[in-house]
Amino acid sequence: MSFPLERVRADFPVLSREVQGKPLAYLDSAASAQKPRQVIEREVEFYQHGYAAVHRGIHTLSAEATEQMENVRVQVADFIHAASAEEIVFVKGTTEAINLVANTFGRTLLSPGDRIIISEMEHHANIVPWQMIAKERGLHIDVWKLTPEGELDLSLFDSLITPQTKLLALAHVSNVLGTVNPIETIIPKAKAAGLTVLIDGAQAVMHHKVDVQALDCDFYVFSGHKLYGPTGIGVLYGKAALLDQMPPWEGGGSMIKHVSLTEGTTFAKAPWRFEAGSPNTGGMMGLGAAIDYVNALGLDAIHEYEQELMQYALAELAQVPGIQIYGPANRAGVIAFNLGKHHAYDVGSFLDQYGIAIRTGHHCAMPLMSFFGVPSMCRASLAMYNTRDEVDRLVAGLKRISQLLG
Repeated sequence: MSFPLERVRADFPVLSREVQGKPLAYLDSAASAQKPRQVIEREVEFYQHGYAAVHRGIHTLSAEATEQMENVRVQVADFIHAASAEEIVFVKGTTEAINLVANTFGRTLLSPGDRIIISEMEHHANIVPWQMIAKERGLHIDVWKLTPEGELDLSLFDSLITPQTKLLALAHVSNVLGTVNPIETIIPKAKAAGLTVLIDGAQAVMHHKVDVQALDCDFYVFSGHKLYGPTGIGVLYGKAALLDQMPPWEGGGSMIKHVSLTEGTTFAKAPWRFEAGSPNTGGMMGLGAAIDYVNALGLDAIHEYEQELMQYALAELAQVPGIQIYGPANRAGVIAFNLGKHHAYDVGSFLDQYGIAIRTGHHCAMPLMSFFGVPSMCRASLAMYNTRDEVDRLVAGLKRISQLLG
């Protein structure tokens, strides 16, 4: 394979450290990916030489920072193939993006009695905001059930749609199972039925290309920190016609057109009406650098390498005595498993002693844990900087734990 793995690994400073006296094997990128030197240096450079408040000053530093911020907006639009940079709203992350839609679109464009479809595999961030707005507005939530393998039961979709169904909110890729949902075929059916579609892309944009125009989704959301960028910056893509109908969620500086104590307030046009207050400008610079980094490698090349590594990992893990692997064969990024009857926390703690970082717990997906009848799972996530050697260390560690714990 031509993927420049060693060069990529050299770009991530943390990968050279040791944990518990062992080389770090970082298998928790689905929770938060590590950052390449190029992202770190871009943020530092901005704070050292170019920081100023944006959209609020005529001096050189402010004008430069504003231009750089808006350039990143254009960059994000190009990255997901949005029709316009004005369809890109900067947020803290996926969670805030979904809450923004729930509290603007949900509060003003949905009516009592309307219905929302979500699935059993959703992250809590794509469940709880809809539950909250449903309780407030008298909406109903319908749950799309899964097959035993952890895929959407596509045969049930038509039966979920009623005349009152207005919104489908669905993960592109499951954060626990790695299930890649066939949104290319689901979205046209939803649109034909008159549904608005929100896609949670938090676990997708780092693994393969996304084209929101080709998908024809109404909203697409993701977080920078899972895309090798900084924490605290994320993206809400929304079709311009929808964003223009939605009122602001938060009030403050930057999102206004005119404020009067006697005549009230008028708001800026989208996307700026949704960006109240001082933004995470440094995070935006880092996000831009992360997109540059990923684009330079090529998402097709990243996808090909990660899929080869995934198939290797699944085959090797299947040889571990007592292991239970959850989810379908077609997956991206993550492998959820349990080791016999041992609690996931114990397995993760043992692996940490070997320098191996995985995630344990319910992964903010309690309904999915209930579906599989377990309180928690172990989750190893694979990124473009992971290696076969790290997979081998994970497998050897699990075999050792199985022997030690019996």
